[in-house]
Amino acid sequence: MEDRIITYGGQAVIEGVMMRGQKAFAIAMRAPDGKIVVHKEKLDAIYQSRITKIPFVRGVILLWDSLGLGMRALTIAANTQTGEDVKLEGPALYLTLGFALVFGIGLFFLLPAGLGGLAEKYLALNVWWSNVIEGIVRLVLLIGYLWAISFMPDVKRLFMYHGAEHKTINAFEAGAELTPESVAKFSREHPRCGTAFLLTLVLLSIVVFALLGPLPIFWRLVTRILFIPILAGIAIEYIRWTANHLNNPIVRLLIKPNLALQSLTTREPDLSMLEVAINSFQTMRQAEQEIVL
Repeated sequence: MEDRIITYGGQAVIEGVMMRGQKAFAIAMRAPDGKIVVHKEKLDAIYQSRITKIPFVRGVILLWDSLGLGMRALTIAANTQTGEDVKLEGPALYLTLGFALVFGIGLFFLLPAGLGGLAEKYLALNVWWSNVIEGIVRLVLLIGYLWAISFMPDVKRLFMYHGAEHKTINAFEAGAELTPESVAKFSREHPRCGTAFLLTLVLLSIVVFALLGPLPIFWRLVTRILFIPILAGIAIEYIRWTANHLNNPIVRLLIKPNLALQSLTTREPDLSMLEVAINSFQTMRQAEQEIVL
């Protein structure tokens, strides 16, 4: 069971699903003619390196690489479904990732930190309460952002594929038959979802930043940036730990907020979407068996 827990993950892409294993990843997509097109590749050597054994460090490194992998998957899916040869690699890929990170850090870390600092200064709050306000603002922004984009038609379909991805992995881990009708019966919530990581990161930030004590506004903002890798490393290890102890009733209680937030980032998929997710998962599994380390 341990291998299953730490091995399989996925990501919804434009009209498709990417599934990642330990040695390979696969993307299954709906082409304009309605047929399912698959793409599979061997994962980079970093996924097999010793760094994946180092707690806290492994999460941050693999998270960054996964972001790049996700962008590549989106590009492959877009090329398949539009018929255009759009390349997003090298400098263009990292520039896109950099822009996305700057936007995310500014919106979800620096803006709440600035508001918390102003509350501490002008409302004469102690550092704990100013950090609680900062954390609440960060949480509201995260939930509000996910809620707002869920109304966009393309994002709504993306979230449906996200639900198909979760259902497929849940069905596999339960040992069920991987058919659309069988997989449809499973939950679209999953404890290792990236949504769970985001919520854990936000809640951890309240505690960690409060421990830093009162800071001038400049250093308050700087620490919010510098501590992101540390928080990310802790959050990923927490997600891994809870996923490995789901039989514990206390752990099941702890992960309820993470699972609840997934109601915003997943939607109930139709059978054709489940077919795509299953195809992606089976292609990845086959690719894993073909690769000899």
